[in-house]
Amino acid sequence: MDDYKEHLRRLTVHDDALVEEVLSAETVRRASALDEKTAALVRLAAAIAVDAAPSSFQHAVALAHAAGATNGEIVATLEAVTPVTGAARVVLCAPKLALALGYDVEEGLGTLDT
Repeated sequence: MDDYKEHLRRLTVHDDALVEEVLSAETVRRASALDEKTAALVRLAAAIAVDAAPSSFQHAVALAHAAGATNGEIVATLEAVTPVTGAARVVLCAPKLALALGYDVEEGLGTLDT
């Protein structure tokens, strides 16, 4: 039987041991089929989807940068989730992401070209 099917069954019934294992950052790093940069960008996408706190955005951006993601790829991730999360969520999260990137978007609004 495929390992992923076993994981899905165990997660469906909230197998405490597997949930704890999944929550372990070391396990995620070892077991992920995704490369480190892709995994970091997926985490960022999840932060956007749940409208995470600014500190979560800072952490997600730090992980993405550490994995080699560029600021352009990070912003592209925000744009890529728009069809799923909706424009309102992306607009709400853009300033948090900007601050995590070290950019005060509020200051830049005066120079916005539409």
